[in-house]
Amino acid sequence: MGVQLGLLLGFTATASGLIDHSDADLWITPLGTTNVDISGTQATRWRQLALATPGVASADPYLVQFAFWKRPDGRAESAMVVGFNLANERGSPWNIVAGNMADLQQDDAVMIDELYRDKLGVSALNQTVEINGRRVRIVGFTRGIRTFTQSPYVFTTYRNALNFTRANERRTNYVLLKLDKGVDRETVRASLQAQMPYVDVWTREGFSKKTQTYWMVTTGAGSAILMAAALGLVVGIVIVGQTLYASTMDRLAEYATLCAMGAPNRYLHAVVIKQALISAVFGYAIGMSVTLFFSHMSQRSNVLIDMPVWAIALLGALTVVMCLLGALASIKRINHIDPCSVFK
Repeated sequence: MGVQLGLLLGFTATASGLIDHSDADLWITPLGTTNVDISGTQATRWRQLALATPGVASADPYLVQFAFWKRPDGRAESAMVVGFNLANERGSPWNIVAGNMADLQQDDAVMIDELYRDKLGVSALNQTVEINGRRVRIVGFTRGIRTFTQSPYVFTTYRNALNFTRANERRTNYVLLKLDKGVDRETVRASLQAQMPYVDVWTREGFSKKTQTYWMVTTGAGSAILMAAALGLVVGIVIVGQTLYASTMDRLAEYATLCAMGAPNRYLHAVVIKQALISAVFGYAIGMSVTLFFSHMSQRSNVLIDMPVWAIALLGALTVVMCLLGALASIKRINHIDPCSVFK
């Protein structure tokens, strides 16, 4: 259950990573865009219209497009070129562990995540490869920037991204807006949407949720993980129930003796519940230790198992509930014990 929940949370965080780390208050997207990785294009003139809207402090074009990455050994891989405005670094890479942002000013400079070095055939900084037949040079590495489509993100300046992808400079994928301090974000969003009916205007949180819903619900990926977690819960209840029931059946004589001595049912119920809670504590400790180990190991893999504090607490509560439900069969059996059976 822990690993499945961690996978689900890791997938959702990965799917919307670009949006969540963009430092943009609003996103202008092509009409009908369902996720940040796959979209159409829009006219860059929407940027000027947005800048003329009261409350908008800045508006930057943002390019996210697939491209062909040619490894040094000649093999081709699919990559996702991300072009951002270097002046304010909105939509830029995060967790940079080698190189620095200023290095991207060069015409052939790009950054990739170290998780995809083997996939992209990159062994060191300043190594040169090709994107769509154009020479590029690796000037930095990030850590932990995963992609849900498994086409690694390649960060560069917006100008370089246009050159690498041969995109039309009059069109872009997104426009990222930063608002003035103190303005109401929803009011500005509604005003922009009214002026620009041929695009969608999203808050950062809204577009993040839209992207997560597309990948996790619409594509069915999240449903499969949730079903596996639910199956783990059901199997856990059955196993705990069988274990407690077998323990109770092995000690029916002792329970019958307690009944003959005048112990009320609530006392016997308390014994079974205590057994269930002991099982919950030890089972949770072992299971969560294994889950946290896998979560730690996943930090260096392409698939993230994310375990925030609230998820750890939720799993603890589910474990207790699971064990208490498993104790119901034992309690029901104890209610029908004949105290006289101990004298037979």
